[in-house]
Amino acid sequence: MGILRKITNLFAKKQEIVKEIATLQKSCGHRKKSVKQVRERVGSSSPSLRYVCDECLIVLGYPNQQDRDNFFKE
Repeated sequence: MGILRKITNLFAKKQEIVKEIATLQKSCGHRKKSVKQVRERVGSSSPSLRYVCDECLIVLGYPNQQDRDNFFKE
């Protein structure tokens, strides 16, 4: 198998996985969330604090000041 064909197959698999993750995250109830450090963008190296669902790992929003302070105390 040539390199181009293998890369094309890997990208197709990646696209299927991304779609499946999105479907699972959409169906999640996001009942429990935690403050976690996440990257802003794929190429970014500096993390940012966000609320993240503990079940499906989707980013839900920005934590308030009290939750940020508690995060850094831990």
